[in-house]
Amino acid sequence: MKKIIVLLTLFVFISSSVFAFQWPWAKKDTNTLTITGSTTVLPIAQKAAEEYMDMHPDMNISIRGGGSSVGIAALIDGTVDIANASRAMKTKELKAAREKGINAYANVVAKDGIAVIVNPSNGLSEISVEQIAAIYTGEISNWKQLGQTPGTIVIISRDNSSGTYEVFNKLALGGGKVRADAVTLASNNAVAQTVSQTTGAIGYIGLGYLSDKVKALKVGGVMPSNATVNSGTYKLARPLYMYTNGAPKGMAKQFIDFILSSEGQKLVEDLGFVPLR
Repeated sequence: MKKIIVLLTLFVFISSSVFAFQWPWAKKDTNTLTITGSTTVLPIAQKAAEEYMDMHPDMNISIRGGGSSVGIAALIDGTVDIANASRAMKTKELKAAREKGINAYANVVAKDGIAVIVNPSNGLSEISVEQIAAIYTGEISNWKQLGQTPGTIVIISRDNSSGTYEVFNKLALGGGKVRADAVTLASNNAVAQTVSQTTGAIGYIGLGYLSDKVKALKVGGVMPSNATVNSGTYKLARPLYMYTNGAPKGMAKQFIDFILSSEGQKLVEDLGFVPLR
């Protein structure tokens, strides 16, 4: 009996070793694509993936959010094929990528405006970049300072792993520090929902997340829209990226090419973002 147990144990060990071993000539599953990152780019990636997999049933595309910084970190670590980002990679990130043998390649797939939003009950319809900065840094803390019904301004911001936060901080705050009591949230959806449910709130989201549940403000007299982003008159605008390791190839190239096609750019526009053409 002891001999039989020993033999069975040895068989299990050998079997496990064989199945765990990766033969040198074994290839990566070319039908699988992994994408992680920006919650702004997320709906574009998801909708495009649905359409692409309908056309190519043998393909499998896995998509997660987490924020631009999370996606970029995953690309640097070599754990994803595509990193979605609503901001450009930072110098230190590009350096870290090079040190790990990753050649970060920026594929611009759409454009976007960062809409400043308030609760629909708010009487405000326009705001300046200077006023936005004053609100988010704490110089303005009550709506009466902007000629509205008195009430504390509830600041809603994105967390610092967000590309939207990075771009908003640069374009609207000039790098200023957001008030310590600001409510920080992990996604555009969460910001939009919180503002829609909070009378005194102000927040910012990508164009694709606008709805009648929130009110978008004119910034410097200009309403955020496809036309004003394309014309450059709306100042809180940015490109949206899908980063790859080197110029995209294989399935990553096919997928990005689909997004850049007329059909893919129509999806971008239908989702409320700004197509490249």
